[in-house]
Amino acid sequence: MLTAGEVAGLIVAMFWAILVSFLVVVLVRLSRLLTQTTKMVADLSDRVIPLLDDVSATVAETNRQLVAVEAIAGDMKEVSGNMVKVTGVASTIFARPLIKASALVHGIRGAAARRAPSPRRLERGRRLP
Repeated sequence: MLTAGEVAGLIVAMFWAILVSFLVVVLVRLSRLLTQTTKMVADLSDRVIPLLDDVSATVAETNRQLVAVEAIAGDMKEVSGNMVKVTGVASTIFARPLIKASALVHGIRGAAARRAPSPRRLERGRRLP
């Protein structure tokens, strides 16, 4: 028969064999997982590279359009500045003389109204005596 030490050694060897078998199963599954992950990453990179190229082209086109918009905005700023100047000149040329002429006409009308007797004044004058 077996001695106690031999039985203990046999039990430890069996547990060791079970542990190694369990670790082999885990390592095989891990190997399959890594293989599938590698395939997925390769497939993903095959799909992502054209997308990145499209994004790069889109960004380049957007930058080109922004340069054009910036030029348009600069031109609009220049045009608005010119419009302010033109408005000031027009105001100086037309508005001030027009205001002066309007004031002159108003003054002349008021003076003429004071000089010429109005129908109301004539009626008032007749009623008084």
